[in-house]
Amino acid sequence: NNTFEVPYNIQNILKKSCYDCHSNNTNYPWYHKIQPASWLLENHIKEGKKGLNFSEFGAYSKRRQKSKLKSIINQIKDDEMPLYSYTLIHSDAKLSEGNKKDLIDWLSKQKDSIQK
Repeated sequence: NNTFEVPYNIQNILKKSCYDCHSNNTNYPWYHKIQPASWLLENHIKEGKKGLNFSEFGAYSKRRQKSKLKSIINQIKDDEMPLYSYTLIHSDAKLSEGNKKDLIDWLSKQKDSIQK
């Protein structure tokens, strides 16, 4: 079990931009009960959690943690996450350049701290 001390500013960024699709703490939007949006939303969240679930990250093997951190860093650098479709409705989830730098710096330190 490998958990990380997450600074408050990083927690806020992750909560605002990542946790709805990548944790067990999904804050469902007002439209989550409207069909067909709810089907699309539910599938999207299910797939997001399957790919990465921060709520279960501590239980991942060290190798998987390191791989996931590398992937997160690359997706942030390439503006692939958070998804554009998500930020259209959740504009506060967009990452500023400062947020990106803070996240990438912190994630890189965590990745580098994991011993095989």
